[in-house]
This record gives sequence, structure tokens and C-alpha cells, in this order.
Amino acid sequence: MQNPKKWKLILLVWCGIYPCITLLSVTVVPLLKNLPIYLKTLVMTIILVPIMVLVIIPTIHKYFHIWLRK
Repeated sequence: MQNPKKWKLILLVWCGIYPCITLLSVTVVPLLKNLPIYLKTLVMTIILVPIMVLVIIPTIHKYFHIWLRK
């Protein structure tokens, strides 16, 4: 079985991460406005990484597996 091309993975991960970051920036960041940037980033990544690994990436692979293998 052929490994997916890196540019396809990059594109699909970006398509998944961009809306997540945007949504978190609108919903979570305002609640953290008094924290230093490194703590805001910590909170964002604590939320974002599990969402990406457990939800977004598996969904991307499920719906785009054929295209990824071409």
C-alpha cells in the first residue's frame, strides 16, 4: 500500500486545523484575555491537539482515504 503524499496530508490537516483554531480563538481566547501569551497558547494546544488526533484526523482519513492513496 502506498503512503499518502505529504502535500495531501498537509492540505487536509490545514483544512481541519484552521477552522478549529478560528473557533477556539473566538470562544476560548476571550476568556483567557488576562493570561500571558504562553499560557493562552498552552490552553489552546491542550484543547486543539486531542481534537485533531481523536476527531479531525480520523475523519479526514475516513472521507479522503482514496484520494490520499492516489
